[in-house]
Amino acid sequence: MFHIEKAVNVKNQEEYFVIGVFQEGEKLGDWLSQVDESFRSQLKELVKCGDVSGKRKAVSIIHTLGWIGPKRLLFVGLGKKKDLTKEGLAESFGAAFQTVKKNRGHSIALDLQSFTTDNIDVLKVAELAAQSFALSLYTFDGYKQKENKPDVEIEKFTIYYDGNEEQLQKALDMGFIYGQATNSARTLVNTPANLLTATDLAEYGKMLAEKYGFECEILEKEDMEKLGMGALLAVNQGSENPPKLIVLKYQGRKEWKDVIGLVGKGITFDTGGYSLKPRDGLIHMKTDMGGAAAVLGAMEIIGERKPEQNVVAVIPSTDNMVSGKAFKPDDVITSMSGKTIEVLNTDAEGRLVLADGITYAKQHGADVLIDVATLTGGVIIALGSDKTGAITNDETLLEKIIDASKETGEMIWQLPLTEKDREKVRNSKIADLNNSPSREGHAIMGGAFIGEFAEDTPWVHLDIAGTSTVKSGNELGPAGATGVMVRTLASFVERYFNKK
Repeated sequence: MFHIEKAVNVKNQEEYFVIGVFQEGEKLGDWLSQVDESFRSQLKELVKCGDVSGKRKAVSIIHTLGWIGPKRLLFVGLGKKKDLTKEGLAESFGAAFQTVKKNRGHSIALDLQSFTTDNIDVLKVAELAAQSFALSLYTFDGYKQKENKPDVEIEKFTIYYDGNEEQLQKALDMGFIYGQATNSARTLVNTPANLLTATDLAEYGKMLAEKYGFECEILEKEDMEKLGMGALLAVNQGSENPPKLIVLKYQGRKEWKDVIGLVGKGITFDTGGYSLKPRDGLIHMKTDMGGAAAVLGAMEIIGERKPEQNVVAVIPSTDNMVSGKAFKPDDVITSMSGKTIEVLNTDAEGRLVLADGITYAKQHGADVLIDVATLTGGVIIALGSDKTGAITNDETLLEKIIDASKETGEMIWQLPLTEKDREKVRNSKIADLNNSPSREGHAIMGGAFIGEFAEDTPWVHLDIAGTSTVKSGNELGPAGATGVMVRTLASFVERYFNKK
């Protein structure tokens, strides 16, 4: 896919040569100044007069008319140099790559140096370029009949770099792996619920285990009954499809200690149960397993990158349906931890399956816990659709995860968790906990409930209800699933978990 060359060769026959251009009179790079001689210095004039724009994400195409090898020069605007962020650079790359694909281009070349700043070095530019290449060109074709018109793929990507080729290749590989794994999660979330049951999700987990050598355990309904997983089993009561608890273990150290536990909500479709969602609320509930997809995507990166860490991934999975057997408001259920739960809302089911998932992760030796879930509509009201909500019992752990999110451009915003919040979920006359105290602070209540099962284990809850999908496409992908938190979780595992 990626072809590395030491020096820019303007005789190469790429269809598009991609160059970054900054605002406010930035000079053309040395090699482009030489190319400009072939254009009688008209490239500089085009930049000066604005026909080649440095405005962020603006794309300008110049046909070379055979004066040099590449057929077209594609300039992508980066904004002001001092303001360029990694996220902004990724989006600008995405705008460029999507333009090439739209124009049915087969080959591109990239001048890395034209995208560097004081804060973003050339290797980070390469990593972001490869990651954006994967993310921006992702499609989910669905199940429509294919047109006779053949698809056009970008088959050759030439990178010009005069530094250490091995370091560059590592940066490209890392970026592409992160992008592809995010796309894997996107596809899982975009798949309709009738084609992705808990059984299908378990099969996907098995496939990852076989590919990467993970230890794999799939708990069946009978196993859950023996272990007393009453919370997960209650949510499954109304379903015709059996529940699954998927466990993947990756051991990157000699001893099984200092274990990172990743727990993903795997509700493959959520009707709300007897606390039935309104008509419009039922649409897109196939995406309620976005947390599970994020964990599986992160495990794909871990399998590819093989960090020196120990990780256990736990995914409790079922759908939440209505039937004569379904659990009901006022039911009292007993979780695997032994804590009893008064059910006040059957649509607050995600926190129930996560309760047993977290308990099981702890039994597998998890020293820190991160749960990921499309948990509450309340987090969207509080933070909008561009920020993942976070709740924690350990500020140091959350700081490390936020640092990882800054590397990936996936914004996380902390919500408070007070003793009064904990008291609300402990407020039941007939059980240890209730699963839905009120609509006030709904996102916080969901996190507070899950925290009762993390107990003293360092724990962070990530509510991705707002960030797991987008309504319209952008420079890094189409409408639908985003694969959010795949890259943040993997980045945290790789670089931000210190040895005890």
